[in-house]
Amino acid sequence: MTSDVPSAARQPELKGWRLVAANLREPKVLAMLLLGFSSGIPIYLVGNTLGFWMRENAIELSTIGFLSWVGLAYSLKFLWAPLIDKLDAPLLGRWLGRRRGWMLLSQIVVALALTGMALVQPVQGELMLVGVALDQLLVFGGLALVVAFASATQDIVIDAWRIEIASSNEQQGLLTATSALGYRGALLVTDALILILAAHIGWSLSYEVMAALMGVGMLATFLAREPAASTQVAAATHARLLSPEGLYDAIVAPFVVFFRDHGRWALLMLLAISLYRLPDFLLGPMANPFYADLGMDKETVGAVRGTFGLAATALGIAAAGLCALRFGFFTTLLAGAVLGPGSNLAFSYLALHGADPGVFTAVMAIDNFCNGFAGVALIGYMSSLTNIGYTATQYALLSSFYALPGKVLKGLSGVAIEHLEVGRSLLEAYSLFFAGTALVGVPALLLCLILAVRRPGAGINAPAVE
Repeated sequence: MTSDVPSAARQPELKGWRLVAANLREPKVLAMLLLGFSSGIPIYLVGNTLGFWMRENAIELSTIGFLSWVGLAYSLKFLWAPLIDKLDAPLLGRWLGRRRGWMLLSQIVVALALTGMALVQPVQGELMLVGVALDQLLVFGGLALVVAFASATQDIVIDAWRIEIASSNEQQGLLTATSALGYRGALLVTDALILILAAHIGWSLSYEVMAALMGVGMLATFLAREPAASTQVAAATHARLLSPEGLYDAIVAPFVVFFRDHGRWALLMLLAISLYRLPDFLLGPMANPFYADLGMDKETVGAVRGTFGLAATALGIAAAGLCALRFGFFTTLLAGAVLGPGSNLAFSYLALHGADPGVFTAVMAIDNFCNGFAGVALIGYMSSLTNIGYTATQYALLSSFYALPGKVLKGLSGVAIEHLEVGRSLLEAYSLFFAGTALVGVPALLLCLILAVRRPGAGINAPAVE
């Protein structure tokens, strides 16, 4: 797949955990860790964390809700992914290559827009810009949209780089886990540590620090090597891009090729992907209200999340990566299809048990381990479905299928609990709801079993790999 062949690939006698150790020494693994961190930095800064800052500035909840729509950029990135697949980044593409050029450009834009948000700040009032009075909150929202758009673009190209740089299925599993580990580390910084930082130096300086942390991704871009597959595709398609055939190849062909490659199984694959993490999406909005109704104080919740929860997430990610290396994508996918919804049952038990710090800690550990594992399993499987030449577009399509249904349906989770509460206590309603979300995972498990039985031929971009 690429000339960047690891030592493990040059030594066929290496097997099992020796193969894992050999892959860990690859420079691309370090680059992947840093790129995963860079990918995770912006998302909460235009989401949950931004809501804290805006609310402290007395911004109305409705306005905060409207601004959260900038996050739809992450679910709609498949719309411009064809351009990222087929066009070089302005100025930087010819210097760094197609993948790394877009990486650096998107990272620069994210850093500049975060700095702009820090300077403008989310407050009601007018802002004078080149002699024109503008609504300050509108300008702030526009900068948040720029961050989300550039961040989603960075995700497109980092995903494509991760898929194309891997020299084997086993290494793809390791790179997927490494990326998830860096991403989770960034979420810890932007969801927890930034709150402590803002309490000492203020929100504006905290956002400037976050902008500076995008330098981690820029460093990784220079450490990374341009995938050979990307270079070959770029050379073959650049000259004819603006022709009718070129436009077809950039926009339509990725979807045609996906359905051609996978035939009648394509819709089944998309359905399995869209249902795989649905239990987690449905539970997500109700987690924090549940802790409050359970009687858990914020300090306990934060402390457990930042210690046991973080450790369990790292273990889940590592376990999934090692499982993919040792047993293959489909074994990992099936295990994740059981573990992911299974963690929802732990919440159901907690609702009936009550506010016991020990039980709460155990539930947090179970939930973070299971979701870390399931997340890596799904990413690894989606990566195996892409076709060289359309990597960015096809992966963006798959990741959109993964997220959109859950993002739409999770808005109804509160209504569901209110209906379940009729004739029951609130905690009993929570318990039934969490158990119900676990059952939502059964169709995905059955679909994964069907796909596992199918088992096509092996290959880095085969529909299923064992």
